[in-house]
Amino acid sequence: MKSTSQQANPWSIVSSQDVYDNNWIRVTEHQVLNPSGNRGIYGVVSYKHLAIGVVPYQAGHIWLVGQYRLPLDAYSWEIPEGGGRFDEQPLETARRELIEETGLEARSYEKILEMDLSNSVSDERSIVYLATDLRQKEASPEETEELQLKQLLLEDAYELTEQGNIRDSITVAALYKLMLLKCQGRLE
Repeated sequence: MKSTSQQANPWSIVSSQDVYDNNWIRVTEHQVLNPSGNRGIYGVVSYKHLAIGVVPYQAGHIWLVGQYRLPLDAYSWEIPEGGGRFDEQPLETARRELIEETGLEARSYEKILEMDLSNSVSDERSIVYLATDLRQKEASPEETEELQLKQLLLEDAYELTEQGNIRDSITVAALYKLMLLKCQGRLE
């Protein structure tokens, strides 16, 4: 992934070796010269999917999905999220994740965020959509997902974030963005 900045890259990669690879990530260890010219190593996790989040919103309410997250050894409340193949349109991933995890279909989508996640060690990118004009259908979670669904006021979700009870980075950013949109009068 290339930098979008006009600044020159101060790092030099001397050599690289993939040390781990599966269907979702690749870990590469780079032998580098750092910006001071000293030798070092730099590990990079490269993701094979785009992280997609979608916030279902209607009449001041949002829906959150609860699930156990193995890497954290903790339960997490999040907006519907999933990985989209790079050859798939991000909006199609958002539509699929919304129906799979919540059973909701939306007639309207708006991209509200693009983020780099954990950019000191990974190249993972995320796009978040706002989904409105919702209809309830039946959810169909993946076999790896044991989900709970919760509908709550946006302000209550924001307060849970402020209290540290919602910590998922995509969810936190999305909720802050929605509150900003609401303060600007762009969200009813």
